[in-house]
Amino acid sequence: MTARRHRSTFRYIGKRLIHAAFTILGIAVINFLLLQLAPGDAAEALAGEAGTADAEYMESLRRQFGLDRSLIEQLGAFLLRIVTLDFGWSFRHGMSNWDLIMDRLPATLLLMGASILLALIGGIVMGVIAARNVGRLPDRLISVGALLLYATPPFWIGLMMIVLFSVKLGWVPTGGMYDVIGGKTGFAHVLDVMWHLALPVLTQAFFYLAIYTRLVRAGMLEVLNLEYIRVARAKGISENRIAYRHALRNAVLPLLTVVGANIGTFLGGAVLTESIFSWPGIGRLMFDAMMQRDLNLLLSILVLSSIFVVIANLLVDLLYAVINPTVELK
Repeated sequence: MTARRHRSTFRYIGKRLIHAAFTILGIAVINFLLLQLAPGDAAEALAGEAGTADAEYMESLRRQFGLDRSLIEQLGAFLLRIVTLDFGWSFRHGMSNWDLIMDRLPATLLLMGASILLALIGGIVMGVIAARNVGRLPDRLISVGALLLYATPPFWIGLMMIVLFSVKLGWVPTGGMYDVIGGKTGFAHVLDVMWHLALPVLTQAFFYLAIYTRLVRAGMLEVLNLEYIRVARAKGISENRIAYRHALRNAVLPLLTVVGANIGTFLGGAVLTESIFSWPGIGRLMFDAMMQRDLNLLLSILVLSSIFVVIANLLVDLLYAVINPTVELK
């Protein structure tokens, strides 16, 4: 049975990887065509900064960046680079897009990982408390709090936290990833990064904390009314063990699916959060590339982000099967 399950898992992974390849290529083509609709190009941006826009200089720049070729030729060259894992060159930064993205990736993964972890832990804890006290004061307070967090724009929360905790109280820095003047190393540097990380993580996590709280609460209420839970109560098993050992495991299964679907929105939200807090991640790099018309860099970030989202969703599906062995991957 175990060998059969392993073969089924490998077949499932193979199918998903094939689908993922076509999905990523489709995303790359759509992003390329959409960006072509935007006004201006890299040549115009550089010419404007240089203070000259004569026809000869513009033509030279367009030849240099391959913009003088037809749209089909540009798309073909772009797809060929993607297939060969060549993400091109950033005219703005004067270095390869791959090096730029890899340099910023750890900051974004740190922000996104901490935000997802905080939202998951907080959502599970609050959801369980609300479900075990349904209709009572704790449930009402948690439900109202979740509704407020869900209805409040994350950027407004971020700005208000900067005003309160950074400007008024001076507890935490207004932005950045670490103190560039302090020159801290070792554990002191880790604490400094965590101190700078506090507000961006809270800003990124609050919206999803509200969603996960409501989802876990609904799942717990549904599971707690099932037959096997009533049997467990009849056997005299404590309510704590029923809630955390038996009910929670099944109640969080839908949460995993939602988290997998939210990976892409976490990355999208990082653009706003990193811009507000000057966090040196991929989101801030994407925003700068868009404003500077560095389309090669922007397309590379979008393609790599789609690869990351596809892989993350595959891992979530596999984790789903690990938590619930009755689920068969097909």
